[in-house]
Amino acid sequence: MSVSPLDRLAALDTNTVSDALDFLSLPGATFGLRPLWACPKIAGRASTIQLGRKTDAAPTVHLISPVIARIAAKDRVLVIAGGVDGISCWGDILANAAWKKGIRGSIIDGSSRDIEGSESISYPVFGRGVTMISARNRLVQTSAGEPVVMAGVTVREDDYVIADRCGTVFVPAGRIEAVLDLGERIAQRQAGMVAAVRAGRSVEDVMHDSQFEAIRKETV
Repeated sequence: MSVSPLDRLAALDTNTVSDALDFLSLPGATFGLRPLWACPKIAGRASTIQLGRKTDAAPTVHLISPVIARIAAKDRVLVIAGGVDGISCWGDILANAAWKKGIRGSIIDGSSRDIEGSESISYPVFGRGVTMISARNRLVQTSAGEPVVMAGVTVREDDYVIADRCGTVFVPAGRIEAVLDLGERIAQRQAGMVAAVRAGRSVEDVMHDSQFEAIRKETV
């Protein structure tokens, strides 16, 4: 039985996927989008959401809620761009709605409030920080399903995402097979390097640049 790209991605970690992107000269690794509670690793397909500042006083549907309401697939990760420092993009009511839909987690280029609410239902949230300040009358959803920029990386609907304690990495959907093939080779080689060091081989030799260059040659 063949293993799906998503299952293969979930078997890796962000460090390995970041290295694979480096070898392929692809963007995708980010800095600053970290777990906001001690949540588990997640891997899934991006559902993109763009936020922006509210510019009028008219009532509106709460941001992100229309996207959650429409989702039916079980492979989704919410990828939320446009956060503003100190203002929440996420809270416990949204977390409960996303959890009920089977959404795998949220990646926020911004902040979350009520983080205990997400933690209490084991709903993973990654972002820049936590706050108590509500988005109501401050932020609105401006688009969904369109490309967004997350920590400097352009993410498109259905791109792949993996997030763990080291942070968040995005992989373009069209390059997932190449990234996975290389990532699996990197993981195997690095496991061998760890074993060599534990067996007593000099770490100077094991971590010589030539060992990593060998990985690059395998990709040619």
